[in-house]
Amino acid sequence: MLVGVAAASAATLALTGCIQSQRSDDGGDSAAPSDVDSTFVFAASSDPSGLDPAFASDGETFRISRQIFEGLVGVEPGTADPAPLLATEWTSNDEGTSYTFTLQEGVTFHDGSEFDAEAVCANFDRWYNWTGLTATESLSYYYGSLFGGFAGDENALYESCSADDASTATVNLTRPFSGFIAALSLPAFSMQSPTALEEYGADDVGGSEEAPEYSEYGEAHPTGTGPFVFESWSPGSEVVLSANPDYWGEQGQVQEIVFRVIDEPTARRQALEAGDIDGYDLVAPADTAALEDAGFNVMQRDPFTILYLGMNQTVPELQDPLVREAIAHAIDREALVTQVLPEGTEVASQFIPPVVNGYNDSVTDYEYDPERARELLAEAGYEDGLELQFNYPVNISRPYMPNPEEIFSALSSQLEEVGITVEPVSDEWTDYLDRMRGTDDHGIHLLGWTGDYNDTDNFVGVFFNGYSNEWGFENEELFSALTEARQIPDPEEAATAYEAINEQIAEFIPGIPLAHPAPSLAFDPRVTSYPASPVNDEVFNMIELSE
Repeated sequence: MLVGVAAASAATLALTGCIQSQRSDDGGDSAAPSDVDSTFVFAASSDPSGLDPAFASDGETFRISRQIFEGLVGVEPGTADPAPLLATEWTSNDEGTSYTFTLQEGVTFHDGSEFDAEAVCANFDRWYNWTGLTATESLSYYYGSLFGGFAGDENALYESCSADDASTATVNLTRPFSGFIAALSLPAFSMQSPTALEEYGADDVGGSEEAPEYSEYGEAHPTGTGPFVFESWSPGSEVVLSANPDYWGEQGQVQEIVFRVIDEPTARRQALEAGDIDGYDLVAPADTAALEDAGFNVMQRDPFTILYLGMNQTVPELQDPLVREAIAHAIDREALVTQVLPEGTEVASQFIPPVVNGYNDSVTDYEYDPERARELLAEAGYEDGLELQFNYPVNISRPYMPNPEEIFSALSSQLEEVGITVEPVSDEWTDYLDRMRGTDDHGIHLLGWTGDYNDTDNFVGVFFNGYSNEWGFENEELFSALTEARQIPDPEEAATAYEAINEQIAEFIPGIPLAHPAPSLAFDPRVTSYPASPVNDEVFNMIELSE
């Protein structure tokens, strides 16, 4: 059952014509013209966390994954809506517990092995049977959040998969999940070569939840069906991919991709200006006008993001709802958006963007009121002030958080104005995510989300569907409400349920929704078309180049 339509039509590079289909009608290739430099250099803001998308939840890893891997379900270009990809179509039973997928024929993985129904089932069974470190929040974040658990878990959503014939696979669920098809568009659920997974020990992950060590597969042998093949990864420097000569779809002009790691926004801008890169994401708000004036192509995606100030309720002070409400009243979101965040950013009142099904127009909101914040702190016993750890990442830009250091600075000043002293604790991005998801060693913190598909569950369900290290609270009423809502097949009924849930979250105050930032990209003038997507589903075989 498909829910909602993303308002994302403006996410296309302004100078382009219509976006072409990612797949050619006849499955043929289009060779790159000889007079076009077919190497596309894109500046990444960080290394990928690894090369196995099943163990990832960050945008830089997924950007690379989308070039190498494909899922049963893709995304309609320019929207957040699901569309056929490795599955040409699918049907479900009346109960919404069994889905039969008809598969593309003649598709091979990069290692030459066949993509077929047996491969589909091998991937589903792999996720379901993870144990130990592979079944932890810091690694299998998406599967654990959306599929309810693993083999033997009472709440596991997945039941079984059968290969009915080579081109037909049926997946059975233990209960309905209205977002199942849309969720399969996530890179985390890409189809990977069972042969390569076994040969290179994909699940042989070492280390700890706080500092996982990826397998040989996850570091050097990612094997999918996509238009680009992995060539090399030099950590801290670059990832190189080459065009897949046996790709079943349209190969496009780009024959080589170099993802060059440039973690500092100013350095990315300078690299573009110097002609060292062809484009980059997460343009600093202060740079957009200057780049446009200099003749570079600058565009904004429509906001499909949420930036929030999270609160870890394993911290005793944050268990007090009076303290959480005081923090909410201490934050001036309008000033944050105006002074720090990119043009086009919208102030947030809840943890989903306004275009998402289930948005509540009358949700309880906490207006900026420093005096009320001081009163609440005094009522909670902190009339002489309160000290909290404030965690934030450094040397990173995310679509929902383009400049974390500046955001931290602005919010710290607002909190200190009402008597809340912050202890700043910063980490590099991968360490930061490991701290948030793998430990309870954090206090108030900056994080956010870029929506993966247009469904409330993809936002609040991911955040609050059960206990997590990030939030540190038990709220069975909220957990149960989310579990029930995600099983409602009718979109209108689901919207009503999610409106009530968004009010429930607002009253509970697990964190402060701050803003819906509008991410910007910038390109060299030779990039005449770029497949911009509100959910970052941007596959580089669709890029059009000129000299």
